Amino acid sequence: MPLNQEENSSQSDNELVSLALKDQAFFAVLVNRYSPKLSRYIKRISNFDNEEVEDVLQDIFIKLYKNLNDFDIDLKFSSWIYRIAHNQVISHHRAKSARPQTVEIDDFLANRLRAEIDLNVEIENRDLQREISAVLTKLKPIHREVLVLRFFEEKSYEEISDILKKPNGSVATLIYSAKKELKEKYGRPQR
Repeated sequence: MPLNQEENSSQSDNELVSLALKDQAFFAVLVNRYSPKLSRYIKRISNFDNEEVEDVLQDIFIKLYKNLNDFDIDLKFSSWIYRIAHNQVISHHRAKSARPQTVEIDDFLANRLRAEIDLNVEIENRDLQREISAVLTKLKPIHREVLVLRFFEEKSYEEISDILKKPNGSVATLIYSAKKELKEKYGRPQR
């Protein structure tokens, strides 16, 4: 049986994976650690309703459980689970034949992107959220996803590279292109 939640919080993801391979109870610690993060990530890149998010999240953890033995302990677990999540969202979209929809934007992204696109500081956060949310829905799905990974999830270029299975240089180009598209759609010329 795993230690209490407080003691488990100090263990690294890779340590928990090793423990989960020996004792299934530790798998629940990984689920508890990643459920909120992955739920937000899924919502931000897909705009699924809460029920769909829970379905995709369940599929992610089922896939994770089935493939936990295949995880390379020398790699970063968070990148691996986000890649699984990315693939499950795509699979769910394909199954539904869905098209991109509105993306929820929280105050964090609004503040981070405000600095990136040189917005007027006097704009209220709520207005800014609505404006950026509307613009993000118009972006190419890959551009929206790299912005979410970089600014919502605060993933490094290397982690985004692992998640999307693209070279680091391609990730840098995608982020640059995504910011450029965001600026153009927002109506601000790029400098």
